Amino acid sequence: MNRLILTGLAALGLGVMPIAAQAGGEIVITYKDDVSTLDPAIGYDWQNWSMIKSLFDGLMDYKPGTTELVPDLAESYDISPDGKTFTFKIRPGVKFGNGREVTAEDVKYSIERVVNPETQSPGAGFFGSIAGFDEMSAGEADSLSGVTVVDPMTIKFELSRPDATFLHVMALNFAHVVPKEEVEKWGADFGKHPVGSGAYNLTEWTLGQRLVFEKNQDYWKEGIPHLDKITFEVGQEPTVALLRLKNGEVDIPGDGIPPAQFLQVKDDPEYKDRIVEGGQLHTGYVTMNVKTPPFDNVKVRQAVNMAINKDRIVRIINNRAVPANQPLPPSMPGYDKAYKGYAYDPEKAKALLAEAGVGDGFDTELYVMNTDPNPRIAQAIQQDLAAIGIKADIKSLAQANVIEAGGNGTAPMIWSGGMAWIADFPDPSNFYGPILGCAGAVQGGWNWSWYCNEDLDKMAAEADSMTDPDKQADREKLWGEIFVKIMDDAPWVPIFNEQRFTIRSARMGGDDALYVDPVHIPVHYDAVTVSE
Repeated sequence: MNRLILTGLAALGLGVMPIAAQAGGEIVITYKDDVSTLDPAIGYDWQNWSMIKSLFDGLMDYKPGTTELVPDLAESYDISPDGKTFTFKIRPGVKFGNGREVTAEDVKYSIERVVNPETQSPGAGFFGSIAGFDEMSAGEADSLSGVTVVDPMTIKFELSRPDATFLHVMALNFAHVVPKEEVEKWGADFGKHPVGSGAYNLTEWTLGQRLVFEKNQDYWKEGIPHLDKITFEVGQEPTVALLRLKNGEVDIPGDGIPPAQFLQVKDDPEYKDRIVEGGQLHTGYVTMNVKTPPFDNVKVRQAVNMAINKDRIVRIINNRAVPANQPLPPSMPGYDKAYKGYAYDPEKAKALLAEAGVGDGFDTELYVMNTDPNPRIAQAIQQDLAAIGIKADIKSLAQANVIEAGGNGTAPMIWSGGMAWIADFPDPSNFYGPILGCAGAVQGGWNWSWYCNEDLDKMAAEADSMTDPDKQADREKLWGEIFVKIMDDAPWVPIFNEQRFTIRSARMGGDDALYVDPVHIPVHYDAVTVSE
């Protein structure tokens, strides 16, 4: 049967503030660099990600501090039995900052603007399952045939294939809704003069100095946001920002705790209750090119998995991560908590190399991005490999050169640090297709192990066709099986899942999860509070 989901403010998890919280107030957040853009069709970096989320709304969003999908601008949605038609009823009475009500036409315009090649949006590919995507992205059509405005407050999306990730795509910044008249008014400068329907409005942007967000007094979510004003001061070195935090002048250093001062701050009793640690949808890994001998032998790849001491690597980065045993990070749906992975066992690794016919070891190359701490991590990996007879010559190069070597298949091994995968949305599919699926094992792709298992591709397609909400537990289980089978083939050595650390002023309130939100990176500005 069709699935109809209705929700109110209680389901959004935004209705009640903690007892100690105070409505109103303002905070100061610092960043070293200025923001590039606040256009949701263009912005795609960790700094502007949650800023954009506070200025705009999409049909879907996530419950604050979690990966739980909830309707946002959508009052309800319906999924057809075949999983190929999604119909959304838009919440009435939601207004843009210019006072006009948000309608289905605005949703259609916003999605098609992203897909239009003239926009040059880095997020266009996320909408590839919508019928007519290929024609519009090729410039052969000026609209998406699969998007229909049913009535002023109803929009229908017809897909070319079932896509269980589609609701997540509707929660991406790229799917946030913009008013056509404001985009046309400002043209390429819309990103400096954003107008959305979000919890805040941009009221000042002095380039190189500050951005000021003020509370949207007409925001449709009652009691949201809690703050009256946020000032983002840019051009602030992280060490200076930390000093200003200590002096009570800054509430959140947006660039985090400087690495050189991390242990000092972490061990300081004054700050132990103000440092928030949380997981993120990230895995750092070593790839092995399965097309390059001897890594075409699964026993060699398994031996490398057993040879690397992940605990030691985590210590190199001051324990700002947890050892990984599978591609998915622990906070990702589908993560198999029962799976133990390959234990650190150099002697067993040597035995596997002997079984593979390379008991005397071999020479190879390990590519790494040349910014600290990645060369140091590569050296630790190099030492571990040497202990089982593998001599790895480190190629420490600029990020672009490492990416090129991975994408053209010339790198036998790559430590992914600095370029490791952080999910675009909290769904296991995003950790497969681009980096482990056959579609990513192409020139210029991100599947640097060049691993392609067509049977797993079929299982992945089956998982992504499971759009029924009642089947999501089965879907997550299937994805878990896929990633365990990948580890049997061992194209990667998962090394660690990096943790996020945020430090906040003593007056900042709200649940810790809001400061390491897995989706509103780095901070869920709409939901945090302050007490004077």
